[in-house]
Amino acid sequence: MYYNLIILMLFLIGSSCNNESKGPAVSIEESYSMEDFKKVPKIDTHAHITSDGKTFIEEARANNFRLMDMIVDVPQFPSIPRQLEICLKHREEDPDVFAYTTAFTLENWDQPDWGDKIIENLQKDFDNGALGVKVWKNIGMTYKDQKGNQIMLDDPKFDPIFQFIKDQHKVLLSHAGEPKNCWLPLDEMTVNNDRNYFTEYPEFHMYLHPELPSYEDQIQARDNMLSKNTALTFIGVHLASLEWSVDEIARFLDRFPNASVDLTERIPHLQYQSLENRNRVREFFIKYQDRISYGTDFEQEENHDPAALIEKMNARWLRDWKYFNTEEIMTVPELDTPFQGLGLPKTAADKIYRINAEKIFKDAWESPKITG
Repeated sequence: MYYNLIILMLFLIGSSCNNESKGPAVSIEESYSMEDFKKVPKIDTHAHITSDGKTFIEEARANNFRLMDMIVDVPQFPSIPRQLEICLKHREEDPDVFAYTTAFTLENWDQPDWGDKIIENLQKDFDNGALGVKVWKNIGMTYKDQKGNQIMLDDPKFDPIFQFIKDQHKVLLSHAGEPKNCWLPLDEMTVNNDRNYFTEYPEFHMYLHPELPSYEDQIQARDNMLSKNTALTFIGVHLASLEWSVDEIARFLDRFPNASVDLTERIPHLQYQSLENRNRVREFFIKYQDRISYGTDFEQEENHDPAALIEKMNARWLRDWKYFNTEEIMTVPELDTPFQGLGLPKTAADKIYRINAEKIFKDAWESPKITG
């Protein structure tokens, strides 16, 4: 008996030594390469097409992208009814690529039936195919009531609307506030694109407007709203305006389990953090890979030059793909210092670039049409 036990122990020890000499039994998952870009199905979850033109849609299809277009209450855009008209046309003609969310305006806010009319309009939009509702930064930064009070996202007047969105199993998307850089002088901002944007739009550069609600006020109002609507499916676009710290984004996601974030126009802030601690940024993406979606904020307006739009789209798409999927040293216009890509595993990249959006916006896109 003892002899057999000794033989078994020697066998186990030998097997252990052999396994150690061969390295770990579980291999590290590979990442995608630049050559994989067009091969991998992807979704750009944050687009703004305010034109009947097809450049954006055709280029998306050519690069294996589907699109989520967001109607939004932006003064420079066509009216919400016109944006809806454009979206219905694109949805009818390109359902394999194009889907959309709707929006509402705060005009006539002080009228007693304002909320009822908004819900009535949203019902029509949902019946016509809209998959969610986008609220913009003008709630908290622009709109005021008749008494001159700033209208914030946690105002009780919004509660029936957000409850209706939840009951209809639709998604609320929120651009609350701005990057934290917005409350800093231009020369203290961390990324070049923020400096450029707030130079062009000083009305939204909150450093110049201390009389308006602070960054903390904007975030608190958004979080107050979510605390009242915990069952609401929610996307904090632009990294929920917490782009300056992956730790803050993590705390937000931990606090609100039905919330997710998109990366739109805030990837340079992550790249800036990669300069200081690449591993922390990479670990954040791996841990929260089920709660992050890719988006760009690309626009196609009536007067856009098709060739220039295509060049811009491909340059951005490829830079972003390089950052998330390779470990190469790279540069971007938004930063003055080179940094290293994250080299995320393929499973994480697939979730961020496609699977998460498919789960949130169920049955949003039809199967590609078979021709020939």
